[in-house]
Amino acid sequence: MTTTGPDVRGRFGEYGGRFAPETLMPALEQLEQAFTDAWADPAFHGELDELLSGFVGRPTPLYEASRLSDALGVRLILKREDLAHTGAHKINNTVGQALLAGRMGKTRIIAETGAGQHGVATATACALFGTECAVYMGAKDVERQALNVYRMELLGAEVIPVTSGAATLKDAVSEAMRDWVGTVENTHYIIGSVVGPHPFPLIVRQFQKVIGEELSRQLAAHEELPDTPDIIVACVGGGSNAMGIFHPWLDSGVELVGVEAAGHGLTSGAHGASLVAGSPGVLHGSRTYMLQDEEGQVVEAHSVSAGLDYPGVGPEHAYLRDSGKVRYEAVTDDEALAAFDLMSRTEGIIPALEPAHALAWIDREKESLAGKTVVLNLSGRGDKDVQQIAAIRAATT
Repeated sequence: MTTTGPDVRGRFGEYGGRFAPETLMPALEQLEQAFTDAWADPAFHGELDELLSGFVGRPTPLYEASRLSDALGVRLILKREDLAHTGAHKINNTVGQALLAGRMGKTRIIAETGAGQHGVATATACALFGTECAVYMGAKDVERQALNVYRMELLGAEVIPVTSGAATLKDAVSEAMRDWVGTVENTHYIIGSVVGPHPFPLIVRQFQKVIGEELSRQLAAHEELPDTPDIIVACVGGGSNAMGIFHPWLDSGVELVGVEAAGHGLTSGAHGASLVAGSPGVLHGSRTYMLQDEEGQVVEAHSVSAGLDYPGVGPEHAYLRDSGKVRYEAVTDDEALAAFDLMSRTEGIIPALEPAHALAWIDREKESLAGKTVVLNLSGRGDKDVQQIAAIRAATT
């Protein structure tokens, strides 16, 4: 057991668990056992480490953003997950789960995606291993992330638009779950974040915690940087990049800040801030914080960022919120768009809209952070968002 669990029932305190159809229980139990066996097998770790190094391009570098630091009045260090193969942290998880699927004898892989980065990373891993791949994606996200749709198809994946509900990430997850119920004997579902029924939140966290472990080693080895930063900041949608960088630092005394999407504002009814403005409930197989009405019905999320447009969050984040181990905040669409411009123009690095939310919080709080060393998990690059943002700007001028 790690610092925060889960326990034998897959619970992080009162959160998590396995709320799934009876037809999926054998598959979830098989997956849990397969992961337990693989994680204890040096040969599995050897193969995974080789892929992370030679294929993914790990370790991703640290970069001290000097011009951005000057603009903000903090010492800002970027963990460059945008430089991992496919342009985001998602590949850490997909190569790991693809290896696991092979050990289980699964011949088909499905996934869900919002911003498209997890879909691209899944399609990439499937192309690497020669595995059939289908990716569910909300029709709204298919439109605003057209570049990533083409990348997935180029890699050999079938992209399946989902038109139900709000046609975004929540609905893509629901459709992928329905597919898995009917094809579980030959299909593995690679969930892209620390969400879903146990053991998925554990599996994804374990594959992503390489980010925080690398950060610790890199800071210790860098003569000009402190071994311990004052603050580590990451955006939170489902929460995999944040959990990946936070988990190894939970007992370090470093302040950890997760930044959600406030959309048009927390009082607008159009946001994705489950931890800041939601309440506990059951979503997609686990108990966690979610956006819901007084009758427990899911309230649709909104964010300018497709990857943060989800009405729930990983159950470990829910536990960390209640325990006070991590602080959670939210920033608006407009703040994120301004931060997108700020990093692009001061550092020559175009960030994804997701980590632009985390930068926006740093910008907003810069007076209280003055002089501190802040690590920002730059979880993805912004190529995928440029066309969408250009359209937004054109519509407002």
